[in-house]
Amino acid sequence: MNSHRPGNYRWTICALLFFATTVNYLDRQVLSLLAPSLSKEFGWSNNDYANIAAAFQFIYAIALLFVGRIVDKLGTKTAYALAITVWSLGAVIHAYSLEFGAAFNVVLSPLGLALPASVLGFVIARAVLAIGEAGNFPAAIRATAEYFPKSERSLATGIFNSGANIGAILAPLSVPVIAALWGWQAAFVWIGAIGFIWIAFWLAMYEEPARQKRLSRAELDYIRRDDAPAAATATSVDRTPNPGWLQLLGLRQTWAFVVGKFMTDGVWWFFLFWLPKYLTDEYKIAPTAMMLPLAVLYSMTMVGSIGGGWLPAIFMKRGESAFEARMKAMLLIAFFPLVVLLAQPLGHYGYWMPVILIGVGASAHQAWSANLFTTSSDLFPRRCVGSVVGIGGLAGGIGGVLVTKIGGKLFDYYGAQGQIQTGYMIMFAFCALAYLFAWVIMKILVPSRVAAHMPKELVDA
Repeated sequence: MNSHRPGNYRWTICALLFFATTVNYLDRQVLSLLAPSLSKEFGWSNNDYANIAAAFQFIYAIALLFVGRIVDKLGTKTAYALAITVWSLGAVIHAYSLEFGAAFNVVLSPLGLALPASVLGFVIARAVLAIGEAGNFPAAIRATAEYFPKSERSLATGIFNSGANIGAILAPLSVPVIAALWGWQAAFVWIGAIGFIWIAFWLAMYEEPARQKRLSRAELDYIRRDDAPAAATATSVDRTPNPGWLQLLGLRQTWAFVVGKFMTDGVWWFFLFWLPKYLTDEYKIAPTAMMLPLAVLYSMTMVGSIGGGWLPAIFMKRGESAFEARMKAMLLIAFFPLVVLLAQPLGHYGYWMPVILIGVGASAHQAWSANLFTTSSDLFPRRCVGSVVGIGGLAGGIGGVLVTKIGGKLFDYYGAQGQIQTGYMIMFAFCALAYLFAWVIMKILVPSRVAAHMPKELVDA
C-alpha cells in the first residue's frame, strides 16, 4: 500500500463537473424565468407552457436512454464535449424560435398539423437543448466513477450536483435583468454562449485516469482501491464490449434505480419549471421581483446537495456497505419533503413562507439525488454506469413529463374556477410524499442480499 499522500487532482475534475452542471441549469432555467412575460406576449395558456416544458422533458428522457450508451462507447471526454456543444447551440436558438416555428409551419400547414409559431418554435429549441443536456449527468456520473473511490463518490456527486443549485441561483439574478435591458432573445444568446468557454477547459484538463499525466501514481492507486486486483493494476484502457440494455433490465438493481428516478425526478422538474408561475399566479410577483426569493430558495438546495453527499460517510464508518449506507441516508432525507404539505395552508402569511418550505423540499431532493445517482456506481461496474444512468434518466424524464402535463391541466382547470390554489395543493402533496414511496419500493427491490449479488459477466466487465 502506497504511504504517500494521494494528491487532489480528482477534485479539479469535480470542479469541472460542477461548472458544467451550473451551465446546464443556467441554460435550462431561462425559459421558466421568462415564462410569465412570454405567456403574456404570445398568449400562452398554462397548457401551452406545459406542452413546451413537457417537450423538453420527453426528448430529454428519450435521449438519456441513448446518451448513456454513447457515453459508455465514446468515453467521458469526447461524449461530454459533444453534449455541451449541442446544448449550448440549443440554448442559443431559443432566440430564433419564432423564425423556426414559422419555417416548420410551412411544412406542417398542408398536412393540417400547424401549431402557433411561438409554441412550435420553442418546442423545437427545447428539443435541441434536451438532446445535448441529456449528456450531462451520464457523463458526470461516469467521470465520478472513474476518478473517485466509492467512499468519496456521493460527496463528489453532491458537490458537482450543487452546480444545479448555483445555476438556478444565478439564473434569476441575471436572466430578468438581461431581458429587461436587451430583450428576451439576448437572455438566451448570452447565457447559451457560456458553454463554449467550458469546452476549452474540459478538453485541456480531462483525460481517463490511466492516461492522465497530472494524476500521480499514489492518487491513481487511491482512486482504484475498491477495484478488483486486475482492474486496480491496469494502466491501459479496457475495450471489453459493454453489456446490453436487456441484460441490465433483467437486474433488480437496475429497476431500483429506475423507480427512484421515475418517482422523484418529476418533483425537481415541477419546482424548476413552475415556481416562477406559482409566484406570479398566487402572489402577482413580477419577474424582476422574483430574483431574491428564487435565489434564497435555490441557495438552500446547496445545503442538501453537499450535506446529502456527506451523510452516508457516517454510516460507512460504522461498517455499512456503500449501498446500505446510502439507503439509510436516503430514508432520513425522504422525511424532509413532508414540510411542503404546509406550503399552501401557511401561504396566507406571505410568499416567503412557501418559498422557505419549498426550499426545504428542494434541498431534500438534491440530497436524495446525490445519493440516488451514486447508487448506480455502488451497484454496477464503471463500464455499465452510463447505460444504467441513461435508463434511469429515461424513467425520470417520463415521470417529469407526467408531472408537468398533469400540473398544467390542473392549473387550467382550477384556474378557470378561480381556485388555482387547489391545483397547487394537489401538486405539493405529491412532491411531499414521493420520496418515501420511492424508498420503500427501492428497498423491496434491492434488499442487502440482492445488492451484493451481480452476475459474473458484469463483474468481469
